[in-house]
Amino acid sequence: MTQIYSFPPISRSDAQVLILGSMPGVASLRLQQYYGHPQNAFWKIVGEILGFDASGSYAQRTAELIERQVALWDVLEACVRAGSLDASIDSASIVPNDFAAFFARQPRIRRVCFNGTTAESVYRKHVLPKFAAGHPIEYVRLPSTSPAHAGIPYVAKVQAWRFIKVAIQIENGPKA
Repeated sequence: MTQIYSFPPISRSDAQVLILGSMPGVASLRLQQYYGHPQNAFWKIVGEILGFDASGSYAQRTAELIERQVALWDVLEACVRAGSLDASIDSASIVPNDFAAFFARQPRIRRVCFNGTTAESVYRKHVLPKFAAGHPIEYVRLPSTSPAHAGIPYVAKVQAWRFIKVAIQIENGPKA
């Protein structure tokens, strides 16, 4: 197995919410796009919630996230993993991203949403013990959008993921 690497964050300095995955899967790595697997519901869910066309180009979709003050990244910078499943990550190979530097550049982020259990558990184990945030952050685990987690109905995932819109409205005030 060879070491794989995640992508740079998608963000700008006024981001309010950070969505964290664990590590891009094989299809995403091949396309060099977050959530590139055609069966991953991420773009469909966030497009529905935030009101943009999830079938647009990757550049359009990422621009829509940025416009809505949502940042996107992965917990891991690098790891060794066979295939795409989080369960296949070699725990001895885990290299987390530099969150201290990221949050220094993103001072308005107050909410971190994990796309699934692995992203949350790896962050809590490998990042939080070494990281002292300069501001309070609320952490929320959302159901994974991966096709490997089809046990939760799409409608239930959308309902849970509505948290990101609420989180943005809390920071910015409700839209008229």
